[in-house]
Amino acid sequence: MNLQFLLFDQSEGGDGTGLFEAMAAVRPAQAAAVEAEIATVLDWAGAQFGAPTPVEDGGDWHAELQLGEEADGSGAPRKVFSLSLAGSAAFCAAFESRFGDALA
Repeated sequence: MNLQFLLFDQSEGGDGTGLFEAMAAVRPAQAAAVEAEIATVLDWAGAQFGAPTPVEDGGDWHAELQLGEEADGSGAPRKVFSLSLAGSAAFCAAFESRFGDALA
C-alpha cells in the first residue's frame, strides 16, 4: 500500500535511534482513509518488531498518535492526525525500506 496522506519527516538521535513524524489534516470524509494508513503503519511495525516498547526500555519502537479538529481557511472542519514513531537503528532501516515513498 502506498501512503497517500501520511508524509513522514525523519530525524536521527545521537544514539542511533530515529524519529518519523507525519501529520495529516483532512476533511471528515477522508478521515477513514487516514486511519487506514495509520493502521497499516502500526500493524507493519508490530508484525516486524513486536509490541511497541520505547528504545530506552529495551524495545525497538514506539508510537504516539494525536487526534484533533480544526477549521480550514473557509471554516470547513478538518480532522487532524499526528503520528510519531521512534525506533532503533534496525527499525529505522526497515521503516525506510518499507515506507521510503512516504518520506519527505
